[in-house]
Amino acid sequence: MPFLVQVGATVMCAHGGQVQATVPYPRVTLGGQPAVQMPNPWVVAGCAMPPPPAGNGPCVTAMFSSGTTRVTGGGVPLLTQASQAQCVPTGTPATIVVTQVQAQAT
Repeated sequence: MPFLVQVGATVMCAHGGQVQATVPYPRVTLGGQPAVQMPNPWVVAGCAMPPPPAGNGPCVTAMFSSGTTRVTGGGVPLLTQASQAQCVPTGTPATIVVTQVQAQAT
């Protein structure tokens, strides 16, 4: 069972950019930090992908497309360490590297 993701989790784009939640869900806290619901966009800072014409970057936002199926926050799926995300405009994945290690959910 994967761990739930909180606002302070370390999430990275494929080019080393820091991905941060924009909308926390404060009614559920994990280690004292708000949980994060699935459909909200995340912002990317510090992406190393070059802009056109050298590349199609940098990553600006990330959207998660998978979350919990049994546990929800306010009726909306929460993110887990196994959740999948895609960065815009590059289309590359965002990876949850470090999260809290106490609460798990499916």
